[in-house]
Amino acid sequence: MKTLLKFMFLISLSILAHSSSPCNTTTTDQSLLTKAFSSVANFNISSYFNKCSNPTISEINLPNRNLSGTISWKFLTNITHVQTIDLSNNSLTGSVSSSIWSLPNLVEINLSKNRLGGAIGPRKPGSSPVRKINLSYNRFKNFSYISNFLNLTYLNLSHNNFQSGFPFWFANLTNLEHLDISSCNISGDLQPIYGLKSLKYLDISNNRISGIFPNDFPSLGNLKFLNFSFNNFSGFLDSKKVKKFGKSAFIHAGFNLIIQNKTISTSAELHIKSHSPTKKPQKIKTNPNPIKKKKPKSKTKTILISSTSIASAFLVLTTSVFACYVYKKRKTTRKNKWAISKPIHIPFRIERSGPFSFETESGSSWVADVKEPTSAQVVMFEKPLMNLTFKDLMAATSHFGKESLLAEGRCGPLYRAVLPDELHVAIKVLQNFRGLEHDEAVAMFEDISKLKHPNLLPICGYCIAGKEKLVLYEYMANGDLQRWLHELPTGVSNMEWHTHHRIAVGVARGLAYLHHAQSKPMVHGHLILSNILLMDDLEPRITDFGLSQDRDRESTQEDVYNFGIILLELLTGQTSSCEDIEWIRNLVKEGKGATVLDARLKHDGDSVAEMVECLRVGYLCTTEVLGKRPTMQQVLGLLKDIRLSALELI
Repeated sequence: MKTLLKFMFLISLSILAHSSSPCNTTTTDQSLLTKAFSSVANFNISSYFNKCSNPTISEINLPNRNLSGTISWKFLTNITHVQTIDLSNNSLTGSVSSSIWSLPNLVEINLSKNRLGGAIGPRKPGSSPVRKINLSYNRFKNFSYISNFLNLTYLNLSHNNFQSGFPFWFANLTNLEHLDISSCNISGDLQPIYGLKSLKYLDISNNRISGIFPNDFPSLGNLKFLNFSFNNFSGFLDSKKVKKFGKSAFIHAGFNLIIQNKTISTSAELHIKSHSPTKKPQKIKTNPNPIKKKKPKSKTKTILISSTSIASAFLVLTTSVFACYVYKKRKTTRKNKWAISKPIHIPFRIERSGPFSFETESGSSWVADVKEPTSAQVVMFEKPLMNLTFKDLMAATSHFGKESLLAEGRCGPLYRAVLPDELHVAIKVLQNFRGLEHDEAVAMFEDISKLKHPNLLPICGYCIAGKEKLVLYEYMANGDLQRWLHELPTGVSNMEWHTHHRIAVGVARGLAYLHHAQSKPMVHGHLILSNILLMDDLEPRITDFGLSQDRDRESTQEDVYNFGIILLELLTGQTSSCEDIEWIRNLVKEGKGATVLDARLKHDGDSVAEMVECLRVGYLCTTEVLGKRPTMQQVLGLLKDIRLSALELI
């Protein structure tokens, strides 16, 4: 009997120990992480949790995983022991929730190189523990609640689109040592960051910031790196500062920025005014003896000084005019990079053998591992008799220079080119397919080229240069739907409701063709606004399809979800975050969908009913339960019948 009691006691202890083991907490965190990434493609929870060894999750490190889709941030906020989050270099979309910044132990977060927007910082003021933030190469539009990060030492917001000045509360970030806010379309002056005495790294290049150098800048003595090129500053610059920070820090920094020392011999490279300090004129000593005066010599000296002054003034004027011309040309190029212009044919020669390396604006690079560029043939599906090689692509893109770069997506950089016979194309480098064998790549390209539909933009050719695979598309001068809907100035884009409806129907047609017209469904895998290009009549054409390995129903339902997000953006005019989607869904469910319609859309009573009906279609597409989402055939039918449904409701 005693033996039995001891046995039962040991079993009880075992059960108690199991229930209180660290694995239980890990299972909870695993469940939360799974829910957070339930709508994210290519996320594999089994590879993230190999064994139950840690009681809690302290790090979420998923960089360079080809993740695409929208994160449910509300689940991540319950993983309270997280200290670092790294989701960089993926294709995540949607809006970052302000609640994620309130994690009590979060110290570092890196969301760079995605397509994210939303809030930066917790809504409630307080002492947040976050010290390092990298949100570069995303779609954030405002500074939100950055002022609440009093412990912040590193902040990288470069390559976003804020379109405003520095908020006054930037002065509260007194611990900030690294600030990179380049290429953000920021205007105004530097007054809010003037007092940041801890700064060691400051990059504000490629904006519209004005002020006086160095008076308006933080202490230059503490700075180890400075770049304020391509702005509108004035002031004085000496050779010591050029030597310390490098010439590139001052290129196009301002038309009234004056070189203060003659020892600088590269003012043409800096594109700023060259001016040596004016010496005080020496007083001419009068001689009481009139016989010893030399009037002719004095006259000659006066003429010489006048000539020198005129020459200096002419040099300053010429330099200023040239700098103005270069600045305006660069500005026009940035605004009109999607516009078609006639190419200037310049003789192109290869001075060396390969391999050839090309660098992009983001700092990444790709390599064509070929010794002779003519050895890599370009295959053109519609024009098979065109004899083109990789060398022709290099010539048409100025050696794949940054001036030809249109965008950088999840697959790789996209370049604009004009081939012989005035053939305008866009060339995409598929960096994710470097490991694909030559024959497999050829088969994939041929399969994609056979997909013919008015709302699809198939590849028109390809080139395999070493491990790099390049595909050619027909060039679309109107750009993509992201640019048309969110980036064009007010009044430029067509805000008629019937145009938005026609775009939605066109995208649905193209996606339905991919899902249902093949023997096996072809999943897009990354349907976002920037992958929908517009023809001259604004008819949409889906691009970047056929580059996903998924071919199952679950993945097609992810396409349906992403289409629902696009539909909501077309109707509301706003980038849809997870919180916004949930908010809109609740309003639609309560019959209040009309309150979230884009006020810029020109509509009447009938069109309001149609738009509300479209919101209901978006409601169905974005449900979290995969099995309840409609197929794209059903979505297309609902959108085509919108007018009849709306008339029945009136």
